Amino acid sequence: MKKPKFNTSNIIFLIVIALLIIPQTRQPIQIFLHKGIALFGPSIIDKNKREKLTDYNWQLISDSGETYNFNEAKGKVIVINFWATWCPPCIAEMPSLEALYNQYKDDVVFLFVSNEESKVIQSFINKNEYSFQFHTPKTTNPETFQVSAIPRTFIIDKLGNIIIDKTGAANWHSDGVKEQIELLLKE
Repeated sequence: MKKPKFNTSNIIFLIVIALLIIPQTRQPIQIFLHKGIALFGPSIIDKNKREKLTDYNWQLISDSGETYNFNEAKGKVIVINFWATWCPPCIAEMPSLEALYNQYKDDVVFLFVSNEESKVIQSFINKNEYSFQFHTPKTTNPETFQVSAIPRTFIIDKLGNIIIDKTGAANWHSDGVKEQIELLLKE
C-alpha cells in the first residue's frame, strides 16, 4: 500500500489553519488576507439601478461629543463607512479610507460610523494615527443604512443617489474611486 505524500502546499495549508485557530494570531492573519482582497476598488452602480436617499433624518454624535444632523450633508458628496475596531476587513481597508479622507476632506462629507464605545474607537484611531473624525449613531439609522455586515461603505452624489454601495474591504484610494469623486464634485 502507498503512503500518502505531503507536499509543500499541504504543509503550508495546515500551518495557516493552525495559526487561524490560535486566537492571538487570528486577527493579524485575517487583516493580511483582507488587505490582499482590498487591492481592488469598488464597483460603481449602473445609473438605472441606483437607489436615491429620501430620508436624511439621522443624528450622529461626533468624537468631540457634538450632535451632527445628517440633513446638513444634503446637496453634498458623501462618503459613509460603517466599521468597527475588531473587524479585520475594516482594519484592512482603513489606510485607503484615511488616504481618501486626507485628499478630499475639504470637499466631501466623510462619516465614519461605529456602534462601539467612543473611548475604544478613540484608542484605535490614536494607535493607528488616523486623522478622521468618527461618529456614533444618536438616532436609528435610516432604512438605507440598516447594515447587517461591516465594513459597508456608501458614496452618495449631491442629489442623494447612491453611486457606490460596497460591503467588504476595498481600495478606497484607487484611481477609479478618485475619478468618480472628481466627477461628482463637478456636478
